Amino acid sequence: MKNQIHLLYISIAGNTQSFVDDLIDYAEKMHQIDSDNPLISEKEITDETDFADETDPYFAFVPTYLDGGNGIDNGVKELMTNALGEYIAYHNNRRLCMGVVGSGNRNFNEQYCLTARRYAQDYGFEMIDDYELRGNSKDCERIYNNMSERVRNQIKS
Repeated sequence: MKNQIHLLYISIAGNTQSFVDDLIDYAEKMHQIDSDNPLISEKEITDETDFADETDPYFAFVPTYLDGGNGIDNGVKELMTNALGEYIAYHNNRRLCMGVVGSGNRNFNEQYCLTARRYAQDYGFEMIDDYELRGNSKDCERIYNNMSERVRNQIKS
């Protein structure tokens, strides 16, 4: 189905998985209202995931976990999300990424969604949105609409 949103994500503490599940449910409701609204397919990336060449454009969802440095002026050591970054970097997978969505805890100030911002910079795509922790219904609606618009625009071009 060409009018479909594909997601790659990594979930460490279950927050990203929970948000992706809510996003899928929201997409199904929107699709029932209007069949032109895209459904969502998802693939979780873990340390055990075999690298593959992606064939469809996708969005990446990544939480921020840091160990060492503040990520701003004294270094950064990514913690636990490296499998997704390596998967995106595999062969030409980065070229199919339509954008990254970050999550994190706003209590960490400048570190909030730092991993998503770094992916966007390092891999050459846009950070299109963010949400805190497990997100909420407004986040699902906003992010779904954002991705849907990008998918529709891609289909038109």
